[in-house]
Amino acid sequence: MAEFSNLLDEAIGLGAGAGVLPPGRVVLVEDCVETSGAFLLHHLLKRALFSEANVACGGAVVFLAVAQTFFHYDRVLRKLGCNLVMQKKNNKLHLIDLLEFPVTGVTGENATDQGFVELYSKIRRAVQACCSKEYKTGSITIMIDDISLLEIAAHGSMDDVLDFLHYCVTLASEMECSLVILNHEDIYSSEEAPGLLSHLRYLSDVEIKAAPLSTGLAADVHGQLTIVNKGKSTGHGRSAQKVRNFHFKVKENGVEFFYPGSRH
Repeated sequence: MAEFSNLLDEAIGLGAGAGVLPPGRVVLVEDCVETSGAFLLHHLLKRALFSEANVACGGAVVFLAVAQTFFHYDRVLRKLGCNLVMQKKNNKLHLIDLLEFPVTGVTGENATDQGFVELYSKIRRAVQACCSKEYKTGSITIMIDDISLLEIAAHGSMDDVLDFLHYCVTLASEMECSLVILNHEDIYSSEEAPGLLSHLRYLSDVEIKAAPLSTGLAADVHGQLTIVNKGKSTGHGRSAQKVRNFHFKVKENGVEFFYPGSRH
């Protein structure tokens, strides 16, 4: 079971016993209506807060909640053995609820742009607060769930969303944080797709795509994952990318990853 569960971690570059991604790494999670990728965000959130080798260790997470409330994430993570209320009290989890932030209700010229500037500033302050405590650079993860909904908050302004995205990527690089972004791939029309999707894919170091089985529904398999790890950046570009494909089954208290045909 341990071998199956570690397939995703190995594919995205998590070392043995490590919870956090390599510093500066940008991970894009793409899903669709038929197959939600929320379980991937939950898995990565728990891994970022806890080290597999020592549950007392791990890193800190700055979580921008756009899709759900804190109570939803806490309820789900409790089933995975992670108490987010305690993580907040211990300053390991800094959750920013977009529904409580001015950017969702502002109107008027430049008001949306100013709202995103303030939102970014709050994320930056949270990251700096983590760095000023016991968490060193490289052990902090920024998570966004999900960026496709930010366009609604921006009243349809794709430019504001892209500017905000670039600021977050720059912050992750500057502060040596990792950045995890969830995006719904199939909500865009063919004309809109080249905009945000192409930028996300260009900026990402790792792409995780959750999709339904090509062969149709199965009782013991909930979907398939395609992971594209573009490798580390070097002075001469990137090292050779690796592509992994495997199946998954979401359970009450976790998720199981396995290669096609490996289950009996």
